[in-house]
Amino acid sequence: MSAQKSAQGLSFLAAIGKSFYDLRRRLFFLGWLRESFLAAIGKSFYDSIGDIVFGMEDGTVSIFGLVFGVASSTTSSSVVLLAGATGAISAAVSMMAGTFLDVESTNDQAKAQLAQEQAEIDKNPEAEKQEVVDRLRAAGFSDQETTAIVDALAHHPRTWLQVEASSELHLGGTDQQKNPFVQSAWMFVSDLFAAFVPVVPFAFLSLQSARLVSLVITAALLLLLGVGRGLVGHRNVVLTALETLGIATAAALAGFLIGKLVTR
Repeated sequence: MSAQKSAQGLSFLAAIGKSFYDLRRRLFFLGWLRESFLAAIGKSFYDSIGDIVFGMEDGTVSIFGLVFGVASSTTSSSVVLLAGATGAISAAVSMMAGTFLDVESTNDQAKAQLAQEQAEIDKNPEAEKQEVVDRLRAAGFSDQETTAIVDALAHHPRTWLQVEASSELHLGGTDQQKNPFVQSAWMFVSDLFAAFVPVVPFAFLSLQSARLVSLVITAALLLLLGVGRGLVGHRNVVLTALETLGIATAAALAGFLIGKLVTR
């Protein structure tokens, strides 16, 4: 009886141990999955940073002009809110669709060019080799170095195509195409977020107060976007910030003047 209880106890402890082991494995897997997902999001954000800055700038400037145009011709915050929200959503969807089509068309064009280049390599490899030789010599390589490189490329067709894609077609490689779904998603989110910045104050404040608050927070966002443009493009951040603010000011003045002309 005692031996049976001891065996049952050991079995129970073994079951608990196995359960804890399985739990640790699952938690480890979930942690790895979360880290992988966050890493993928971070890489996607970094790869799309130029489109994100552009989307935010477009959303802010266009809706900023729309909001101030409507705000100058009405006495109701709800009218400005409706116009701004409708314009923000429409603009974000439009930018998303435009980005998707642009990236997809660029990828299709790159694929067609690569296919044509591969066909030329297969059809007349000697002529393609001579083109590589001419480019290498023009770049300052010696005959011995040129011969070694061309012979190596001839034994690695995929690398040869990558070299052609980079040097002749200026595509940056055969595996660097952007994902149209990812790019358009980032464009939609960034454009929509920035477009709502000048609109939100009209949902909570009176028209007069909302105008002032919208002006201040939009100006702050535009200055940040200008700095972002300068960092992404390696330009003077002061100049890009002032340039962005100047464009938005022109859009706001245009909207204000149109609003006044329509309501005269």
